[in-house]
Amino acid sequence: MERLSVTIITCNEEKNIRDCLESVKWADEIIVIDSNSKDKTVEICREYTEKVFVEEWHGFGLQKNLCIEKADCKWILNLDADERIPSGLKEEIVNLLKRNDTYDGYYIARKNFFGKKWIKYGGWYPDYNLRLFKKEKGRFNERGVHEKVELKGKAGYLENHLEHYTYRDTGDFFERMNRYSTLSAKELYKGQKRASLFNIALRPPFTFFKMYILKRGFLDGYSGFLLALLYSFYTFGKYVKLKEFSDHA
Repeated sequence: MERLSVTIITCNEEKNIRDCLESVKWADEIIVIDSNSKDKTVEICREYTEKVFVEEWHGFGLQKNLCIEKADCKWILNLDADERIPSGLKEEIVNLLKRNDTYDGYYIARKNFFGKKWIKYGGWYPDYNLRLFKKEKGRFNERGVHEKVELKGKAGYLENHLEHYTYRDTGDFFERMNRYSTLSAKELYKGQKRASLFNIALRPPFTFFKMYILKRGFLDGYSGFLLALLYSFYTFGKYVKLKEFSDHA
């Protein structure tokens, strides 16, 4: 049976990290890189693994790659602190590791929750991400946000999903929206993108229309409406900040 390393980056995740670690304590090793948490995150992590490292923040992609470099196993399973591996997915991964497989990585569907509600529409499910891969075949692109694994090889799809408890409530969304919209605007600016009045005026309502109508967010009831509205606010903030970066350059 081939061995598996779980890699996780953290910062002030004491509300999430124990459930995440409980769901993967069956793995051969767990590696955590923490970015100077002010809460009990590091203390909790050290209950589950000796491989807990505290380092300065380098951006999502680079931080996750640093975590991968510290892994000793052939296979990597990358998780965020607010994600969980249910029993069905665990069994599928264990069975995969027992056999010689032709794939170098696997996409896993995410079952995303807003509060306690599973969001099935609006583009939130199945939300496939490449999270399981051979160490020598995969690395994250080093973006400040919305980083993804770049795989040198063939990818397959797992049948079971992981659980992602993304936002606790609207307050949690707004708190993180400010940070993520800034990071996204910086990535757009670095990529030579610029914001016009057209972007600022029309992209937010189109985001709402796409999530709520085209991707059938209305089938999630009030939560679907709320998320479409919140993401339109996020889009507005992102493009206003992009314009500010351009104006102040």
